[in-house]
Amino acid sequence: MCGIAGWVAFDADLTARTDVIERMTATMTARGPDEGGVFVRRHAALGHRRLAVLDLPGGRQPMTAETPQGTVALVYSGETYNYRELRVELRRCGHRFRTDGDTEVVLRGYLEWGDAVAERLNGMYAFAVWDERTQTLLLVRDRMGVKPLYHHRTPDGVIFGSEPKAILANPAFRRVVDTGCLRELVGFTKAPGWSLWKDMYEVEPGTVVTVDRDGVRRRDYWRLEPRPHADDADATAGRVGELLADIVPRQMVADVPQCVLLSGGLDSSVVTALAAVEMRGRGEKARTFSVDFAGLEESFRPDEFREAPDSPFVRDVVAHVGTEHRDVLLDSRELADPALRRAVVSARDMPIGLGDIDSSMYLLFRAIRAESTVALSGEFADELFGGYIWFHHPAARDADTFPWLAFQNTYTADRTDLLRPELRRALDITAYVADEYATAVARVECPPDENPFERRMRVIGHLHLTRLVRAMLDRKDRMSMAVGLEVRVPFADHRLVEYVYNTPWSLKTLDGREKGLLLRAAGHLLPRSVTERRKSPYPSTQDDGYAAALQRQARDVLAEAGHPTFEIVDPAWVHDIVRRDPATVTGATRTGLERVLDLYHWLDIYRPELRLG
Repeated sequence: MCGIAGWVAFDADLTARTDVIERMTATMTARGPDEGGVFVRRHAALGHRRLAVLDLPGGRQPMTAETPQGTVALVYSGETYNYRELRVELRRCGHRFRTDGDTEVVLRGYLEWGDAVAERLNGMYAFAVWDERTQTLLLVRDRMGVKPLYHHRTPDGVIFGSEPKAILANPAFRRVVDTGCLRELVGFTKAPGWSLWKDMYEVEPGTVVTVDRDGVRRRDYWRLEPRPHADDADATAGRVGELLADIVPRQMVADVPQCVLLSGGLDSSVVTALAAVEMRGRGEKARTFSVDFAGLEESFRPDEFREAPDSPFVRDVVAHVGTEHRDVLLDSRELADPALRRAVVSARDMPIGLGDIDSSMYLLFRAIRAESTVALSGEFADELFGGYIWFHHPAARDADTFPWLAFQNTYTADRTDLLRPELRRALDITAYVADEYATAVARVECPPDENPFERRMRVIGHLHLTRLVRAMLDRKDRMSMAVGLEVRVPFADHRLVEYVYNTPWSLKTLDGREKGLLLRAAGHLLPRSVTERRKSPYPSTQDDGYAAALQRQARDVLAEAGHPTFEIVDPAWVHDIVRRDPATVTGATRTGLERVLDLYHWLDIYRPELRLG
């Protein structure tokens, strides 16, 4: 896992601008703490920061291949899990390898197949190839969007990076945020290609972007498509089990210590059980980590999302499958530390406002990084198998909008409440969300003979797999890579996604259970307490002291009356919240206060030019 950056300028001599690519690359140091390098030619500059995971002595980048017609250079972030099979195939084609890792396989795959190399890769990756022979840049991103990649078009080329901060380090980019940029931040539809910064865009998952003197072109090399599903319940569950039994060991290839993130929920427990089987075959124990909050188990209060704390279920899994386990225990003082919030906002490059959920994840990953470099996660299973509560909530499921926005409880609220009234009117979030929803639904292909209910569930599944899950993957990537930890996502393997996406909802909910298909496929590996547990989200602190600390910090922000925070936020909303009893600052209200503080730090760090008129 690594960080990449680059600049292509066909009307400039970049050999005189090495300092710029070095600054851009330096912003990726957290993603790649082990070593870095740059490749500079007249019209192209590539930078790379490396987190050494495979082939520790041989995987240095930028990696180049010399041909009679010129140099081809690669900067690559991620992992290709089928690199060994591809290496065998490429050797048959006459290629010789100098290294043992996956990076050279991708480079030589490009030499053999051109941009069609993308279709052959199984993994999580974002990479750039500069081909001196044709003066062409290629940007490629994995099918699901596990690894991030952004770009900005210039009059004579492009600037790109794993994260926006790499592009922001280039003086050719203007740090402008306007109302168009803010609509998605508030609306939370995860519009394809969106970034918070004006004229900066994601390279969309499953695409190849080509840049040459003729301009910028995009090719989709993968998308979700409807396919017939003829397997019955037992055969479907068997196929899911077979795929998972291949995927998890395949993703456990590393030359550094690795572990599993364990919450005691179904998804992470399945990954843990399969990882434990693989490690026993190697004569070792799987290592697991969980996050918990001081005093939470003893004082836990059930709510609409969480019926019980995670800890008892974690212990059951550890005892059942036999892992070497560690709990990372946090307290509210750590979570409320402004320095931590600042670090999290810097990692995300935007004030996303998930509060202590982001902060606790950052602290968990930082603790894990002291003992491990790679972690496996159960992320993606809820979106794939239909685990979220709104999949099973008729009002949210049938609403003419995104289900995660339609679902209502104490944790949901009007995300525009805290905005200045004039900005709220200018953004018109209701109309924005409606337009995005219509666009998203129009992209869903459905078989002509699918019944209306199955068609609706296909649409909802598509929305989650092409919209919501990308936000969740980005969050996990940013929090982990900010501390140099590589998180792998077995449930995001495209073979599993293609198969389960086309499985009827009646099979996904086998035995009348949420994620019943996954239970049928892998439940035999788990303790009964976990197989009978209902979906529970990532934990959050219930300590009133955390809310009180947020109120104190918000009062300090209010004291800076001229701060640009209040070009966006209504100070009257903040005044109201800071006067309340901390015990009542919960759910959506607390989340809103966290968004205000995130925004304050983001404005302080990035100093954007706001155009909100």
